[in-house]
Amino acid sequence: MAHIRVIHDPVGETLTVYWEEPRTDQVCEETGEGVILIKDRSTQNVIGFEKLYYRPVERARAITLETAEVA
Repeated sequence: MAHIRVIHDPVGETLTVYWEEPRTDQVCEETGEGVILIKDRSTQNVIGFEKLYYRPVERARAITLETAEVA
């Protein structure tokens, strides 16, 4: 099973999600609407994303995650 890393920064109001390990040579591409794609510089594969201006709902305390295998 893949490892997914979720990082919430309440001060910076960001939510960052990686489904691959962060790279020292990663690049970011803003897509609009406060979403930034995080890519591997050499392959240009998307390895995560960052949501700007993220504020969780006050009563939300759990994350539900569903995964599916692609053949």
